[in-house]
Amino acid sequence: MKSFRLKSVLVVLFLAIAFVSCSSDDDKELETPVTTKTAFVTEVKGPATGKVNEELSYDVTYIVDNACAEFVKISDAAIGSEKGLQVEVKYPTGVCTQQVPDPKKTVYKFKSAAKGTFEIKFKKSEKEFLTQKVVIE
Repeated sequence: MKSFRLKSVLVVLFLAIAFVSCSSDDDKELETPVTTKTAFVTEVKGPATGKVNEELSYDVTYIVDNACAEFVKISDAAIGSEKGLQVEVKYPTGVCTQQVPDPKKTVYKFKSAAKGTFEIKFKKSEKEFLTQKVVIE
């Protein structure tokens, strides 16, 4: 009986050690840290008119610091009391071997449920927006 109990304790102890040693702590070291920054928009191309509830697509061209930048999202931005949009990109914190960046592009979708004239504003610099007007009929 003592032999069975001792073997049971040893088996449980062995399994506990094996389980703890196989934890996934090492996976975190493999992730590359990134920095997220705002990229300034140089051009917005798209239709000047549209219809109610029609989705319009705009090609947004933006500049990045280096060629390793990746698009993250389009988010809200403000310059003083004026509101608009900005492009967010992420950069790996390591050295980028591709230093010559080309302008990058993404697509912004706009849809309105009401008629009127709308201004789509993208952050062009820290103090200025690039504005695209669209008339919804």
